[in-house]
Amino acid sequence: MRRRVKPYRPPGFTLIEVIVSLTILGFILVITFGAFRLSLSAWDRGEQTREEYQRQRTAIQLISRQIKSMVPYKIKTQKAEGDYLAFEGKPQSVKFVSSLSLKSVQPNGFVFAIYDFKDGGQEGGRLVVYEQRVVNKDFFEEGPKEELEVNLLEGVTDVRFEYFREEDKEKTRAEGWFTEWNAKEEKELPTALRMTLKYRNGRNDKEEGSFTLLSAISAYQYEDPKAGPGARLRPSIRQRLQRGGS
Repeated sequence: MRRRVKPYRPPGFTLIEVIVSLTILGFILVITFGAFRLSLSAWDRGEQTREEYQRQRTAIQLISRQIKSMVPYKIKTQKAEGDYLAFEGKPQSVKFVSSLSLKSVQPNGFVFAIYDFKDGGQEGGRLVVYEQRVVNKDFFEEGPKEELEVNLLEGVTDVRFEYFREEDKEKTRAEGWFTEWNAKEEKELPTALRMTLKYRNGRNDKEEGSFTLLSAISAYQYEDPKAGPGARLRPSIRQRLQRGGS
């Protein structure tokens, strides 16, 4: 029986094998490139979030320091209402006098500061501060000057200020948080200030983050000189609030 001789086939790949190989290679490249691009995007979002968080942290620290440096500055007036403390608190703005300036590194006397929320709608609002030296006795009645405006935080959706009042000795008024504070009527500064800030979280406009700053006003606290060094006439406002005075 004669054996059937197979035709000679030179080494190499057929056209179909080449097409299949290129197709598989293309899928691998697409998947690899997509994963690489996704990793870069995640890294970019992480860096942006970190930078935003660092800016927010720095701004919050500056705000806290200036509030804690608040002084009970009295406005001298010839009106029938008499002298009054330079402080006015509203739900989305607050005015006060502080010994710490956010603009000047070197101490330069008292400064009059105004924190105000600028609503920007869908674009996101801003928390701004106006600051000027206390040189004019009528400064408190004047409106903020636009050229003094400084952006503290951007992308803010809402800002709420609240003011804590202690119970008086006669117990004619209860302690608690209030959305407004008129020093002309209260005749004193609030014991503490709470600022709740809401902001957009990263690039996703649908997500919101929030932060609450609780700052005791040290000008309101005092020590009893008869009780000895370091002995307070009453516990600090932070300790009292942590025990449930909210």
